[in-house]
Amino acid sequence: MKMKHLLVSAVALVTLTSATKDGFTPLEQQQISISTPGLFARSDAFTVDFAAARPSDYSFPLPVGKARLTDDNTLEISTKRGDAVKAMFGGTVRLSRHHPKHGNVIVVRHDNGLETVYGHNAQNLVKVGQRVKAGQTIAIVGARGDHGFCSFAIMVNGGRINPATILSVESHRLLRQTIMCRKDGERVSLTVTHPDSEQKALAERKAVERKVESYTANPFAGGNRFTVNLATLNPGEWCYPLPGAKVISRYGRRGGRMHSGVDLKTTPHDKILAAFDGVVTMSQRYYAYGNYIKIRHANGIETCYSHNSKNLVKKGDVVKAGQVIALTGRTGRATTEHLHFECRINGRTFDPGKIFDHSNQAIKMEQLTFTKSGSSISIKSERNYMAKGK
Repeated sequence: MKMKHLLVSAVALVTLTSATKDGFTPLEQQQISISTPGLFARSDAFTVDFAAARPSDYSFPLPVGKARLTDDNTLEISTKRGDAVKAMFGGTVRLSRHHPKHGNVIVVRHDNGLETVYGHNAQNLVKVGQRVKAGQTIAIVGARGDHGFCSFAIMVNGGRINPATILSVESHRLLRQTIMCRKDGERVSLTVTHPDSEQKALAERKAVERKVESYTANPFAGGNRFTVNLATLNPGEWCYPLPGAKVISRYGRRGGRMHSGVDLKTTPHDKILAAFDGVVTMSQRYYAYGNYIKIRHANGIETCYSHNSKNLVKKGDVVKAGQVIALTGRTGRATTEHLHFECRINGRTFDPGKIFDHSNQAIKMEQLTFTKSGSSISIKSERNYMAKGK
């Protein structure tokens, strides 16, 4: 009989509840997917707390195997022929027979309300009604040609759930979290109420890595031209770097020297804010700049903040627009407390006034087109009349 799929809304852990039955009906002994009698008799939901599980309470079905998650919520665990298949949790064997689709298959009903399925075995070593412990050998791995493997699934009330909600496919580790299984008509929804701390930290790290990758991509990778439409930015996606500041020196030639940014002044130790979301690529003392911060943004622009009395972020930090990153100071060659603010593209400085209206301390409703020709970069500004609210 074809297994029905279980609706999974999120990952979770469960406080161990007993749903084991020693005597099974003929249908329970013949069908892989079948509802568990009494599972939701007392309530329409139950929880399982895997964080409370002892090491002896869990075993990956093939500890030395390599797992791959397929589209139908099944783990295909590859190993060598003749390996021992282990029970994941303690429980009672509900089914142990040959199935036309899954070969020699075993279903174990566990004390925590879940069921596990082990298919394509060369030989089943347990019988219906037999109690097994976590880690006990219950079958011998079968093979398809020279490929030894076990097809493994986890069920709740006869429906398959994503095994990755219970364990790490890569490390085989049981996720130490709490799941809630709630009956929703003929389906069961599964949610994580207390997520696994390691899994959560890993997901957060991967999210940061994806952001860093997008921020540090070469803006000219697709050719010699790209555009940044400032008018499409929402509130919260940009911030004037020193609110309330007065411009004391603009970008451009100053005497015989090029002034590569704009100098903004308020009061000593005032808060300097990140202009856009981005990743910090430099935060250190840097020659005449003194305490210096460089941030790379997803739009390809870099912003630089210098003469700071104190840097509050470090290299590699992912920051949000408006986040406090430093305090104004007079480090380096500064003669008064202020922020020297620069904008760069591909390492070349350009006028921050292309981005910010300093008089109103607002983002400009313009589209900037950057064109690279050899080592030089030109910038064309166009008023965008399709700006939001226009």
